[in-house]
Formats: sequence, C-alpha cells, structure tokens
Amino acid sequence: MSDTDHTPAAKQEKTRKGPKTWLLFLVPALIVVGGAWYWLNSGGSASTENANYQMARIPIASQISGRVTQVYVSENERVKKGATLFKIDKKPYELALAKADAALASARLQVEQLRASYKAALADEKQAADNAAYQEKQLARQESLTASGASTQTALDAQRTTTQAAQDTLAAAEQKVAAALVALDGDPEIAVDDHPTVKAAIAAVNDAKYNLSLTEVTAPADGVIYQASSFKPGEMVGAGSSLFTLVDTSDVWVIANFKETDLTHMASGQSASVEFDAFPDREYHATVEAVGAGTGAEFSILPAQNATGNWVKVTQRVPVRLRLAEGSNLEGLRAGLSAKVTVDTAAQPHYKQLLNRTETSTAQAATASQGQ
Repeated sequence: MSDTDHTPAAKQEKTRKGPKTWLLFLVPALIVVGGAWYWLNSGGSASTENANYQMARIPIASQISGRVTQVYVSENERVKKGATLFKIDKKPYELALAKADAALASARLQVEQLRASYKAALADEKQAADNAAYQEKQLARQESLTASGASTQTALDAQRTTTQAAQDTLAAAEQKVAAALVALDGDPEIAVDDHPTVKAAIAAVNDAKYNLSLTEVTAPADGVIYQASSFKPGEMVGAGSSLFTLVDTSDVWVIANFKETDLTHMASGQSASVEFDAFPDREYHATVEAVGAGTGAEFSILPAQNATGNWVKVTQRVPVRLRLAEGSNLEGLRAGLSAKVTVDTAAQPHYKQLLNRTETSTAQAATASQGQ
C-alpha cells in the first residue's frame, strides 16, 4: 500500500464516494420494492387512457323534396328541441292540398249522386214490376178468351210478346238496382264519409296536409348544429338526403378501449371514474353500460387476417361503453375528448390471487400424494 492511500486527501475522496455508491444501489432497490408493492396490492380495478367522450349524432334530412327558402341555423349554433331549422318552398304542396280537397268534394258529390241513382232505380224497378204483373194478368185473360173462342190467336200472340217485354224490362230494372247497390258498397244507408271512394279522398287530403307540414323542418332534440356551413337558401334537396348533423347533447356516453387482459372481471353495472384531459380538476362517476361484443380490429372495415405464417400476437382492445352519472356537469365537454377511465372490477388484489393459487396448488399436491 502506498503512502498516498493514507493521506488526508485520499481519505476525503473515499468518504465522498461512499454515499454515492450506496445511493446507486438503494434507489433501484426502492424502485423495485415500490413497484412490487404496487403490483401486489393492485388488480382490483382496470384503467385505460384509450377512451373518449361520445355524443349522439342525428343526421338532419327533409322527408320531402323541394327548394330551401329559409335557413334559421348556422354552424355550431345551439338549438332546442322543436326549433325551426329550415323551410322548404310550400307552394307546390299547397297546390297539392287544394287539388286533394277538390277531389274529396267531388267524391262526396259522387256518393250523393249514387244515392239518387239508387232511389231512381228502385222506382223504375217498382214500375216495371207493376207493369209485368199487369201484363201477366192480361196474358192469362187473353188465353182464357182464346180458349173460349172469344178472341183470336193473333191477339194472344201479341199479348204474349207484350208480357215478355214487360218481364225483360223488370229484369233490367232489377240489375240496375243491384249495380247501384254495389256502387254504394252494399249499404244504401251508408254515410258519405264511410264510402270507400270518399275514404280514399280523405286519406289523400291528410297526406297532402302532412306533406305541407313537412316543409318546416324542426330539431328532433336539444343539440348543436354541425356541418351546416355550406347549407344555404335556394338549395334543392331530395327526400331522405342528409343535409347536416345535429349533435344531441342529451344523449352522451364514454367509450373506453380496454386491453383484453383487463376484461376478466369486468361486467355491466360496475362503477367507474372518468377524468377528461381537458378538465383535469373534474372527476366523473360512471357505470359500465355494456362490454363490446368483439375487439375493435374484428369489426373494422378491413379486419386483420392472421392466416399467414408471419403472425405476431398483439394484445387486442375491446370497446366498453360507460354512462355518466345523472346530473354530471357536462359543461364544456365536446365529442371526441380524450379521457382516462378506471373501472372497479371488484377483483381481488394480485397478492390475494397469488395466495389463492398457492393454496389451490398445495391442496392438489396433497390430494395427489394421498392417492398414491
């Protein structure tokens, strides 16, 4: 050993290096112990930051075709349910209603005419029946006179012809009555508005009125107008064509994409907490509403094909839908905001799970040894 090792400077250098070396081993050890402690006591919940806020989107469309005359909303404007969004030119639909009203009046008049025709047919039938009965009596009298020689065969033949004509007239009158009755739907006392023709005309009027009411399009729910910046008066719209979107602020939820390994103990009805990146000072309470039926990749437009030889196992994620607690402060929340979701899965901590596995393994080993 050299003399320099015993100098005061060397001793001071060793003193400085001692704590540094000690800390070099202590800090990693504390990290390992802390991590192990955290892992052993965790496991009763599942957490993910792959989550976002969702709001129902309602496509706004017109049920009829026409030209837009007025637009009452603009991009990002808040509207209440029932508020008028836009109007379509009502002139064509007013004309259609007037035409339907005229057709209804004509149908009612036609039924009245059918009633009058039926009554006239009944009168003609009665007159024809009376005449036929009279001619039949005359024929019987003429046959008696001819048999006694008081009349000629020519007179008898003439009476027979007259009687046959009367019977033919009666048959025609009866057919006319039957046809008039059919035209009245089999009921001569039918109310005018109960007649099928009038019912059809009334339905046409109601349809025209309904179409006219559709020229004013209203908001189906409270919400915010979206993608309406290019929607202007004068635009021609078709029935059923989506024009812009109403974001329904009353129907909201959170979608959290959990790893498949977090779903072991997850189920509907479990409580959860939600924190949004935009509002870190707020904590929301939520409930698991439903666990997805499949992974996000499985239901994508182009699902992954793992039938090749070069396959790499990747942990899949499953969408879980959560409903925020009633009365939550939704002010400022926007569709698509990122969130952190923690679900209380009611599972045991990892250390208890390990103890249970150990006890199970010990019991199985004891059973096996007894069997031998």
